[in-house]
Amino acid sequence: MGKKKIGIKWKASMMPSQEGKRVVVTGSNSGIGFEMAMALAGHGAHVIMACRNSEKADVAKARILEAHPQAQVTVEIVDLAELKSIHAFTERLRNADQPLDILINNAGVMIPPASTTADGFELQIGTNHIGHFALTAGLLPLLERAAAGRIVTVSSIAHWAGRIDFEDLNGRQKKYNKWGMYSQSKLANLLFALELDRRLKEAGSSVESFASHPGYSNTQLQRHSLLWRILNVGFAVAPSKGAAPTLYAATEADARSHRYWGLVGPMEAWGWTGRANITPHAADETTAKRLWALTEELSGVPFLSG
Repeated sequence: MGKKKIGIKWKASMMPSQEGKRVVVTGSNSGIGFEMAMALAGHGAHVIMACRNSEKADVAKARILEAHPQAQVTVEIVDLAELKSIHAFTERLRNADQPLDILINNAGVMIPPASTTADGFELQIGTNHIGHFALTAGLLPLLERAAAGRIVTVSSIAHWAGRIDFEDLNGRQKKYNKWGMYSQSKLANLLFALELDRRLKEAGSSVESFASHPGYSNTQLQRHSLLWRILNVGFAVAPSKGAAPTLYAATEADARSHRYWGLVGPMEAWGWTGRANITPHAADETTAKRLWALTEELSGVPFLSG
């Protein structure tokens, strides 16, 4: 996975003040998303927890307020596996008519049984990629109004094994391979983040796009695998450490020197935050443009394609 890299011993406690900033974190009721919301709220940001389950989100919000009684935390319900829900959420935020400083595309599903979204997409590509594509498109006008808006899309070291199957993106023409579909969705996340940054620059936008990965973090993502839940206990890093690369990309000035941040120790699964490796597949601009066009077609969401 490339030459050995030295990470930055950076923790969320080192984050600069986020006073006055509004932040959306998807999937922030548990795991690394919760750690992101906790850290950002503790540093003064108004955090909008964009979650699918209202009960779990309310519990998570209460935990944040217990740790930071003066924090500004709002729960918004959105299901990234349903385009109708995404459009309703982005419309509510646009109607509130306030700038958005940071969007963290964190929510995701990992290796579930074969299933589909409300719109008929395979669940992992539909939620992890298509849902966040539509969400980002809907919120971009608010990010444009911020002084220096940032978007961070969470990928995974699993993207190394991913390939985009343009002829069968939803995996309908072959036996369901949950790991293959997960890796494809995580490659799609990274392709999207890098292509988004190129398009924003071409459009003269002040908004910047980054990607991140959490290494091998102990989260509920692995709940569909008994083996991985067992391995988590002895080998995975804490969610707070897994959240650090995303928080670094979202808040630090030096993050602008690279577009993909993650843990950079052995196999990029452990270690400290650093400049993560971008695979040739993720750096392929032809693939990224083709995926962008296909995602617009499937979602019905035109986005920076003019």
